Amino acid sequence: MYILGISALYHDSAAALLHNGEIVAAAQEERFTRKKHDPGFPQHAIESCLKVAGIGLSEVDYVAFYDKPFLKFERLLETYVSFAPRGFQSFRMAIPVWLREKLFLKDLLCKELRALAPDVDWDKRLRFSEHHLSHAASAFFPSPFDEAVVLTMDGVGEWATTSLAIGRGKQLEVIKEIHFPHSLGLLYSAFTYYTGFKVNSGEYKVMGLAPYGEPKYVQKIFDHLVDLKPDGSFRLDQSYFKYCTGLTMTGPKFNELFGGPPRLASEPLTQHHMDLAASVQAATEQIVLRLTRSIREETGIPNLCLAGGVALNCVANGKVLRDGKFDNIWVQPAAGDAGGALGAALTVHHLHLGQSRTSDGHDKMRGSYLGPQFEQTEIEARLTAAGAKFSVVSDTELFQAGATALADGKALGWFQGRMEFGPRALGGRSILGDARSPAMQSVLNLKVKYRESFRPFAPAVLREDVADWFELDGDSPYMLLVADVVKKRRRSMTDEEQKLFGIEKLNVPRSDIPAVTHVDYSARIQTVHAETNPRYHALISAFKQQTGCPVIVNTSFNVRGEPIVCTPEDAFRCFMGTEIEALAVGNCFLKKDDQNPALKLNYESAFELD
Repeated sequence: MYILGISALYHDSAAALLHNGEIVAAAQEERFTRKKHDPGFPQHAIESCLKVAGIGLSEVDYVAFYDKPFLKFERLLETYVSFAPRGFQSFRMAIPVWLREKLFLKDLLCKELRALAPDVDWDKRLRFSEHHLSHAASAFFPSPFDEAVVLTMDGVGEWATTSLAIGRGKQLEVIKEIHFPHSLGLLYSAFTYYTGFKVNSGEYKVMGLAPYGEPKYVQKIFDHLVDLKPDGSFRLDQSYFKYCTGLTMTGPKFNELFGGPPRLASEPLTQHHMDLAASVQAATEQIVLRLTRSIREETGIPNLCLAGGVALNCVANGKVLRDGKFDNIWVQPAAGDAGGALGAALTVHHLHLGQSRTSDGHDKMRGSYLGPQFEQTEIEARLTAAGAKFSVVSDTELFQAGATALADGKALGWFQGRMEFGPRALGGRSILGDARSPAMQSVLNLKVKYRESFRPFAPAVLREDVADWFELDGDSPYMLLVADVVKKRRRSMTDEEQKLFGIEKLNVPRSDIPAVTHVDYSARIQTVHAETNPRYHALISAFKQQTGCPVIVNTSFNVRGEPIVCTPEDAFRCFMGTEIEALAVGNCFLKKDDQNPALKLNYESAFELD
């Protein structure tokens, strides 16, 4: 039996395909259309998943959509009625779109599916899950646990913004919810907006900016914005926000409370903005910790699964892990709306059809390498057609050449195997660098990624060596946990360096691996496992053999505002549009100096900034 899951028409559209309950493929539409956070119907992602399975769409038994549009429309209408006459402008803009498209989503989905497979009665095969149930299913059913509590936190689904579910075997039930407009995700997005970043994409930047500031506004947040209860439930004072009624996230009272209007994207970041980032991050961590502690005390269940956009806050996840209330924590790597496609399909399989589930102590995400891949002959043909000059080498030669490039301080594009599902590059579509280099963070940010200099990079470390370099002795394959560099690897700060504030801290080396050590000695860790990505593991092993260091820099293969590369041609274009010096695509090895200079692109302004 095949079940296709779809998330679409809000942001981060995606498709996921199950065969008899096993995850066959999953991909985000943005990777194919090259439009960041593409909200459109995920036709390309669907076709990619079907190609992996070797089937046509007519062979799919059920299609599952990740939320219920009528419930979402109900929330929209009730919100506008509650706040009337405020919000009329927003109402006037939103309602026509809903009446034209989203309210009659079933008809729209059937129409799109009929265009791909016209002889099927899609009305009978289409199913709808609820938004937070889809998130919870995406976290529990692929997890390694037979029993777990599932905490979902995001902006808003239909009504729920935070929910608690309990999963046992093939059963999953949402038992508690916090409803809109009280939302931890929207609180964080309000500060994202206020500090001058784009909502639904800039939250990562706020998290990365936080260690440069002091959390001096935490108490002000709890005194004015958030009423936090002992059990972790909370309410937001809506007089400070405008996301219910307006076209902005914050209102005049919010602006007055924090000292002026929101920062424009063109304006410089100041210490004030860094302090605001530090404050909302600290407040978020307090709320999440109070929720998780309360959940463990209430349920007694030792395993925790996390999903929803807030679960991508890897700093908060690391705090939950170190808090020690749960024995085991597992986070869905596609925790945002894209993962809802997978959750919807799993909901149909286990809850609607009652199919069994077994857990064997390993997760079912296959390292999240669930997207398309390309055979070597196809890679060579595509690169040749793009005008690339390359050498075809053996596996051993590839790993040695890649390790040598890294050891020589070069940026290496690494395009291998299946594309990752979720927002993180995990060694399938990555740009890699030498973590020992004090200049690598700045070089990658300014000359390769074309993004803000303060943004940190993640270390990829061999799983067997992680405890020797970081205060973590466990798995973190999806780059969703933050831990500190171990003390023996840290560098002592001079008195002058200790006095630095804000962005001045950026260029001070803090450890033996300065390119991946954030200003507070933390790192967003990816443990690399030979079982799930043997080629990536072999490359880092070759680098360790050459240098004695089992840690490299891993960042996504794209520039700012561009989706992660999907095809060999995407990889070559990004290679030629940036200062990446070497590229490995399958067993093809490319050097920048060998390429035709006429093919060089200007990638610095090729994409809309995120």
